[in-house]
Amino acid sequence: MAIIPGPGGTPSPTSTDTGNNADDPAPQPLVGSTGPDQGAEAPATAGGDLIKDADSQSFGADVIEASMNIPVIVDFWAPWCEPCKALTPLLEKHVRQAGGLVRLVKVNIDENQEMAAQMRVQSIPMVYAFSNGQPVDGFQGAVPESKIKEMISKLTGGAKAPIDQALEVAQAALDSSDIDQAMQVFSEVLGADDGNPAALAGLIRCSIANGDAEMGREMFDGMTPELQLSTEVVAAMAALELAEQAGASDDDTDGLREAVDKNPADHQARFDLAIALSGAGKNDEAIDELVEIISQNRTWNDGAAREQILKIFEALGHAHETTVEGRRKLSAVLFS
Repeated sequence: MAIIPGPGGTPSPTSTDTGNNADDPAPQPLVGSTGPDQGAEAPATAGGDLIKDADSQSFGADVIEASMNIPVIVDFWAPWCEPCKALTPLLEKHVRQAGGLVRLVKVNIDENQEMAAQMRVQSIPMVYAFSNGQPVDGFQGAVPESKIKEMISKLTGGAKAPIDQALEVAQAALDSSDIDQAMQVFSEVLGADDGNPAALAGLIRCSIANGDAEMGREMFDGMTPELQLSTEVVAAMAALELAEQAGASDDDTDGLREAVDKNPADHQARFDLAIALSGAGKNDEAIDELVEIISQNRTWNDGAAREQILKIFEALGHAHETTVEGRRKLSAVLFS
């Protein structure tokens, strides 16, 4: 599956408190940084025609004309603008991930002051989105990554990027136990976006399915702290820990069920049964056993049952129907 991206009235800003005012004198550069008079350049461009720099001569062709066919995001920046250094890489990342559905044009306002004035750029970073030759959206200042994704989704009518389509194929393969196919497609996604948390989490889940928890942990250890804390990776590591717990137990569910039936107050046997059930993919039943422990003694083993339930919720994801129903059951016990 080919997923490498190929070529492909003024809005009111929504944020004004995190940018640098373009009318103010450029701040003195920090030690080791490059100021506006030291030949600083924009962050390195990538993605071929998807991402480029523009000036007053090329703006018409690169933005106005190009947006007649493909939406164009325009990033007004300056070398001395610290928020720009954080925002521009995020814009580039999501434009690349869109795989040709949208383009990015970067304009250095220090070198194009007249154009910045025409576009009423008073504070940077300033971002405009053009479609059909007209500005249709925009924001000012550093914004959360979710805002960038929202803008691109609106510009593209919610169309799915090739990477998103590939992730769906990989997840479907994983769900159907076609682990080799899942690993191949997740790896292809990482070839196009080496920091994609969903693909990294998918490969960790593939390692679980293959019974190779060590590979999953090695992958996790090689990630940046930011990726380690991403929702997808945290959930995958919770699933890995659950699998390791189940693998470390030699007990079978039938024997544990018998022990619990003989002594319903045997919390350890019920806890071990829940671990075994979760390892067998029976998370609904596992949650029921853990909720029963809590209903009898919520402080047993320093609240181990509640912690185990939360780990299952995290592994499944907060929107999973089992998680939603499990939270309802847990709340009914805790607040009864």
